[in-house]
Amino acid sequence: MDRRDFLKDTAATLGGLAALTALAPPLKAAPAVRPGLAVVHGPSPERIVRAAVAALGGIRQFIAKGDVVVVKPNIGWDRKPEQAATTNPEVVATLVRLCFEAGAGKVKVFDRTCNDARRCYVQSGIEAAARAAGAEVSFVDERRFREVKIPGGVAIQSWPIYIDLLEADKVISVPIAKHHGLARLTLAHKNWMGVMGENRGRIHQRLDETLVDISTVIKPALVVLDAVRILTAHGPQGGSLADVKRLDTVIAGTDQVAIDAYGTTLFGLTGADIGYIREGARRGLGVMDLGRISIRRLEA
Repeated sequence: MDRRDFLKDTAATLGGLAALTALAPPLKAAPAVRPGLAVVHGPSPERIVRAAVAALGGIRQFIAKGDVVVVKPNIGWDRKPEQAATTNPEVVATLVRLCFEAGAGKVKVFDRTCNDARRCYVQSGIEAAARAAGAEVSFVDERRFREVKIPGGVAIQSWPIYIDLLEADKVISVPIAKHHGLARLTLAHKNWMGVMGENRGRIHQRLDETLVDISTVIKPALVVLDAVRILTAHGPQGGSLADVKRLDTVIAGTDQVAIDAYGTTLFGLTGADIGYIREGARRGLGVMDLGRISIRRLEA
């Protein structure tokens, strides 16, 4: 091939490629990668919750207009917020407000308490804070449970679950991070005990497996682990301020195993130290290895 023929062929090839490029659809920008977990620290519970949800893509990633939402905190004990046995009321109220900002039709807040519900709701500060934010706050009605089958359950094959949670469009779990005498720590998985009926003491012999069994049938849209204050000893109800450590932190995400694994680090532990976290990871419910998770850490 002489030089003239080579230039003619090259020009023809380039012209063909240009025509194909013109016909091809424009390339789409790669979607922004959101973190698996958002860990936010700061002095204001409202600001750190808002920053954590924003880091995950904003509340509209989780809540749609008209949704009936259950915001499920831990209200189990007759304790004040300073004693770190129940979820921080400002964290709960902020999530209620965020749901309404996303257009939620109704937000419900409740828990099946261990101590007298009337005292727990008042002492925790959650009833007043959630109502002020617009939530419908109610005591659990023992008649409103429905037996739910648990396919593949290891410790239990069915259990009564609270109907209001089952019928909600979306569920946001808001546990507090604290010590627990039996489970060692109570985090996101254990928050579901507050929607279980019957005698919950029955599950204590196989607590880890049962908590994971329940977690296979309850799928929260969002989990926000409250570590504004953590209870480091004598949990789950505590009582002494000497056992409370202020961290001013929340951890948010959708993977309960990952959130609980991160929660253990607040106590100098790892996910592998807690039976239900190991069990959840073993069954493929989430990721326990924090090295495999995108974590965004922020100050707010």
